[in-house]
Amino acid sequence: MNNRQILEDVYKDFFADKSLVGEKDTPLVENKSEVLDDEKYSIDSLFIDDESKDLLKKIIKYMEDYSKGIESNYLTFNFTIESNDKTIIDSICNLIMYYSNKYNYISNKKMFNLSLLKLDKCEDLVNYYKDNGVMVYSNIDALGMQDVMFHKKFFYNLFELCKDKTISIITGKKDVLNSFMLEDTNLKNTFCFSIVGVSPSINDVYNEIISKINLSEELNIKVLDYITESYPKSEDSYSVYVDNLYKYISFNKDVPKLDEVKSVDLVFKELDELVGLEKVKKSLHDLVDLITLKNKTKDDLKINNVNLHMVFLGNPGTGKTTVARMISSILYDLKYIKQNKLIEVSSKDLVAEYVGQTAVKTMNVVEKAMGGILFVDEAYALADKNGENTYNGEAIATLIKAMEDYRDDLVVIFAGYTKEMQDFLDSNSGIVSRIGYTLEFDDYTNKELIDIFKGMVTKAGFILDDDCISVVEDLINQNRNTKNFGNARFIRNMYEKTVIKHATNTKNNKSKKILKTITKKDITL
Repeated sequence: MNNRQILEDVYKDFFADKSLVGEKDTPLVENKSEVLDDEKYSIDSLFIDDESKDLLKKIIKYMEDYSKGIESNYLTFNFTIESNDKTIIDSICNLIMYYSNKYNYISNKKMFNLSLLKLDKCEDLVNYYKDNGVMVYSNIDALGMQDVMFHKKFFYNLFELCKDKTISIITGKKDVLNSFMLEDTNLKNTFCFSIVGVSPSINDVYNEIISKINLSEELNIKVLDYITESYPKSEDSYSVYVDNLYKYISFNKDVPKLDEVKSVDLVFKELDELVGLEKVKKSLHDLVDLITLKNKTKDDLKINNVNLHMVFLGNPGTGKTTVARMISSILYDLKYIKQNKLIEVSSKDLVAEYVGQTAVKTMNVVEKAMGGILFVDEAYALADKNGENTYNGEAIATLIKAMEDYRDDLVVIFAGYTKEMQDFLDSNSGIVSRIGYTLEFDDYTNKELIDIFKGMVTKAGFILDDDCISVVEDLINQNRNTKNFGNARFIRNMYEKTVIKHATNTKNNKSKKILKTITKKDITL
């Protein structure tokens, strides 16, 4: 008989009959000061659902009765906490720790939070349990990045250690916890007590902010309006959201500006105005048409979920990053991502210098991109053709798992030179199988590059002499076949240096017409 069953027998209909708790304002025990005597550790103040509050109250009552000899059976309380907010998790764990110590229910009065991303050897668990009465596990999805033997050793050790006089707590999102519990049939019996975190309300956020800082009546209203508009859309945890907003208001004496939401039509207008990129434009129009059809018909048509992970192939300066930012706006407007954000990284942002750190570093980047787009530029640098760089392979494996596990909360775009990217795609078969779209960014033609140059000049308010065009084209032809020719980057570099040269050439002139006119003697690299 497992501990949950014992507790159900001790309290009739433990999990179903709320009559044991009484009315909402009725104390669980007669002497309230003995159990709920410290406001800092008040169960009712926790951001958890009502059933979880009832559960914690009954467990604490059991601990108290055991310490007084009223109950003779020692029950091991192992929990799962469904939450991804560190502050909420910490408050629950601290409360459990507080009452476990108060009633001498655990052998050691210390608590340790162990991220499984940092666990190298399963045998180390034994030492952690020797030194701590409460063990809190986070990043449990990291087990999927380890080999099968590591998996088995971890579960074996965990079952052996989750016994008398210790409490083990596993934290994470609901889907991650459910997936974890499927790994072994004994897990559900071992971790049979579930605490479910709930999102704080807009009013909770507002009260937290105004409790930290004195605001004018006018600013109070602006803060409430800002929270009402931005908090429901935010992917930040409650604690991160409150902390960031508090710091911003304290420093600026104002609220941040709300993100400007561009409609799909407006983004496509900007995309279509870009020079070239005809293949890319068509692919994106087709993608949006498919998403729109799926949204309109809902379940009437059996259209598979759209796989939005992408590969961008093209030489430098062909518009890959620009288009990625536009895709972020498009998918946000279509409600396929929760935030209009693009996190741009390279291999150095993913790969660490020491064993065991790459998965942690890569997952930190993934966490930052959650709810939006992760754009991995020059992704071919992660390729390991000879199988010698295990750190690169670890980064790729971590990304692949994240692409699968968080496909509803994350879009990953790998970008790089066409030829070199083939090595990257061949380095792990899991990459190709998870890519939904491949966009090819062709090199710009001479005419397109000249049009880009003209656009930069005109946008800045300059006038371009007709005889400049032949000089620009000559410079393009002279450099096109050089290594890593930069396409639009090359043109931007030419434009910036041309403006500097023009400033020097006209320094002794006062005529507005001359000052505004770019001539062929200004064109330079």
